[in-house]
Amino acid sequence: MRTTAESVTSRIEAAEPIELSLVVPLFNEEESVGPLIERIAAAMTSYPASWELILVDDGSTDATVANAKSALNRPGLDLKIVALQRNFGQTAAMQAGINQAQGRLIATLDGDLQNDPKDIPGMVAELERRELDLLVGWRKNRQDGLLLRKIPSWIANRLIGRITGVRLHDYGCSLKIYRGSVIKQVKLMGEMHRFIPAWVAGVVPSSRIGEMPVTHHARQHGVSKYGISRTFRVILDLLSVMFFMRFKARPGHFFGSVGLGLGALSAIILAYLFIDKFIMGNDIGTRPLFMIGVMLFLSAVQMITTGILAEMIARTYYREDTAVSYIIREVYEGDQAHQ
Repeated sequence: MRTTAESVTSRIEAAEPIELSLVVPLFNEEESVGPLIERIAAAMTSYPASWELILVDDGSTDATVANAKSALNRPGLDLKIVALQRNFGQTAAMQAGINQAQGRLIATLDGDLQNDPKDIPGMVAELERRELDLLVGWRKNRQDGLLLRKIPSWIANRLIGRITGVRLHDYGCSLKIYRGSVIKQVKLMGEMHRFIPAWVAGVVPSSRIGEMPVTHHARQHGVSKYGISRTFRVILDLLSVMFFMRFKARPGHFFGSVGLGLGALSAIILAYLFIDKFIMGNDIGTRPLFMIGVMLFLSAVQMITTGILAEMIARTYYREDTAVSYIIREVYEGDQAHQ
């Protein structure tokens, strides 16, 4: 079995493909990044294949990048630091790291030391054994506050599973193992990183998505970047996920169905008022029902035309989808830095 240093040296000399890429988004983690690199290096010492570590700095305003750069020339460590131009959010940082990754498999984890890198080799073996495309970590013994973190997370996990159909205990755990060819088919935007299993389920069958209990540590340095307000954002994001999972390729069906329903209701109301006016001889000009029927008709027309426009936008999206949600300032590798 090769050591980590031998693995890196051998891959460089023989141009061996990278087997595993570790992607870690960072934001103001100056106290955590040094111990994080140490823990990852120690956990991967006995890993039998080639691997790389990609740290993505999401516009930190502290010494996160400087502290990370001190490990660039560490023997046996294949380290790349991707510094983004400003803070784009965890999802964009994760996407930047995934785009930079060269491994056949890609692992993601948080940079706050709450995920344990020692779980990664076991998760890789489990993913291969079960022939999965995504293995999600399950923080079974979560070291977080009950009211502000555990309860909202419990509610969100069940709500997400019920709506998306991908049943997992812990959507929010950043420790995940992907097949690189699969996750690179998924474009992450907004704050959608917590819904990655649902996005992956749009590319592969949900039977190829699994979970595994992992270790979870309490935060040691800094402060959490999330609060109770995240719960409300999750609900809004979940509505977006539900729409995209069902109608991403055919948004006209959604808006058209609503439009046809409103149109049918409008037709019934106006037909009734037509009979009431021209057959029964009653005055309908000042009746609220007449205004409701007209408004429903206008709403139906608006929804149908919105559906047509959405279809046109969707066709443009599928024809050319090259936009990225981040800007890279510099990439550091060894003694080099480049734009």
